[in-house]
Amino acid sequence: MSVANQSLSVDAGQAGLRLDAVLAAAEPEVSRSMWKALVLEGRVTVNGACSKPNQKLRRGDRVDWSLPDRAQEEPLPEAIPLEILYEDSSVLVLDKPPGMVVHPAAGNDSGTLVHALLYHDPAFGKVERGGIVHRLDKDTSGVMVVAKSEAAMAELQRQFKARATEKEYLALVWGTPPPEGRIEAPIGRHPVQRKKMAVLGEGGRAAASNYATEEQFTEAALVRVRIETGRTHQIRVHMAHLGHPVVGDTVYGRARRNRLPLEPSRQMLHAARLAFDHPSTGKRLVIEAPLPEDMRRLLECLRGE
Repeated sequence: MSVANQSLSVDAGQAGLRLDAVLAAAEPEVSRSMWKALVLEGRVTVNGACSKPNQKLRRGDRVDWSLPDRAQEEPLPEAIPLEILYEDSSVLVLDKPPGMVVHPAAGNDSGTLVHALLYHDPAFGKVERGGIVHRLDKDTSGVMVVAKSEAAMAELQRQFKARATEKEYLALVWGTPPPEGRIEAPIGRHPVQRKKMAVLGEGGRAAASNYATEEQFTEAALVRVRIETGRTHQIRVHMAHLGHPVVGDTVYGRARRNRLPLEPSRQMLHAARLAFDHPSTGKRLVIEAPLPEDMRRLLECLRGE
């Protein structure tokens, strides 16, 4: 079995924390109990020496670990239905449902988008990472493009990196945001809560989001967000930074005194529109995904308030 080797240097925010807690934050898809087992197996070292899961770390400690590289194992096809918006010999564009993980990882060895793609067309098994060019969070719904060949994947990756694609989302956020605006604030790993991302005063990667309020309700607003970059949790972090976190976001949101007509079970964030140049023909494709049922019903309730 192939092994992925990783390391980190303990920073000020991690100093004093348990080894297994720091590891779980660094690789959140791996459970704390699994980390305990891996530490006891000797797969984790601190400053080159084997350790215990409850060891308290100090600033500057070097932590090294190895994990089975599940991303390089061969996932098996699974008969999972896909909502296909467009397909040809080069690309497939789909409407990802909320609750679906995109790529296999520790703790998500089945039921992912990659498993569904392999069942839909064996061609995806011949493309690196199953043809996945970009991702959506597990609980974010909406439009995604997937490559069906290495050439298509390389071209799409180039477009995403060059910011030649257009990505628009619909988000239900708390409060009354300005009619429109631009958020340009770097995003990086939260200095203390390592499972979270955050807007950083120093460091981080450049991130820009443009938003416009589509509808205003008593407690919340529907906004359209166009992102120029694709940082992890970008919209969720930027809207929370603005003071208007995404409704239903348990990571970047906060407790609310008032309740909505329907309580969402996930963050109300939907990738509504994606535009890119077809990797073979160069023709501009603009694909839209309709609102999912849970978000549509909540908006109907709010419109009737």
